Amino acid sequence: MSKTAKLSETPKRIFGFLAKIGVLNNMSDETFLKIEYYLNLKRKLNLDNPKSFNEKIQWLKINDRAERYVKMVDKNDAKELIADAIGAEYVIPTIGVYDSFDDIDFDKLPNQFAIKCTHDSGGIVICKDKAKFDIDAARKTINKYLKRRYYYIHREWPYKNVKPRVLVEKYMKDNDNDELVDYKVMCFNGVAKVIFTCTERFGDGLKVTFFDLDWNRLPFERHYPVSKKTIKKPKNLKKMIDLSERLSSGLPFVRIDWYEINGKLFFGEYTFYPGAGLEEFTPDKWDDKLGDLIDLGFADKNE
Repeated sequence: MSKTAKLSETPKRIFGFLAKIGVLNNMSDETFLKIEYYLNLKRKLNLDNPKSFNEKIQWLKINDRAERYVKMVDKNDAKELIADAIGAEYVIPTIGVYDSFDDIDFDKLPNQFAIKCTHDSGGIVICKDKAKFDIDAARKTINKYLKRRYYYIHREWPYKNVKPRVLVEKYMKDNDNDELVDYKVMCFNGVAKVIFTCTERFGDGLKVTFFDLDWNRLPFERHYPVSKKTIKKPKNLKKMIDLSERLSSGLPFVRIDWYEINGKLFFGEYTFYPGAGLEEFTPDKWDDKLGDLIDLGFADKNE
């Protein structure tokens, strides 16, 4: 990155840092989002007449606040919702839920497991071999995220009232792949329209690749480069689409995330605000194309 580019990023970095440490907590959501949107996308946010995908995501943060969203974004509570809606076989097994990291009895855990925070994005530690697991390092990471109030970082409203807890889950591994592929189904007004994958997180950087429902690549990028590798169509693509539409019924927009592990589908999470509505599209026209798919009038009917 050039010196000029780094300087242009400075205001965004400063604003993000102030948000993370709580300095901006008393700023209104509307003011906060207008500033953050401009710093990230270099354009004004029109909340009175939003058109693009990113603009409508910001509008939904402020105007679509159904109470049920709180349980849907809680990584533990969402499992109960999924089990009731489509069946427990789609839920990654839970080993335990704890109020603090130090409540975990590691002697009782299996050799492999995953530790997550229930209230945010990114607070996760993976253990592949308990004999080599650094508990002190894990404690430091999880405690850092437990203190974080995720709502204040991008004003994603549902996270405001999620209780911070520690979730320990079964470690999930696909026998045919070293890395799990994230399949993310974008549903608009309860209808699946676009799917994207997240791959190569541990290679030369995250790749995000978009597909239509027939698994044809779509001609755009969103913030991250597309993968140059062949990404196989999931065996359970039709079921993935059908279940996503069931789970998104009655919602103006939501992304339903999945894993396909050893031929079986497992729910990942509900995501209402992909990339916090702050990630640029290339070509830019796709921001408007996807924005056209969100009917904000549908949100008015959502309770």
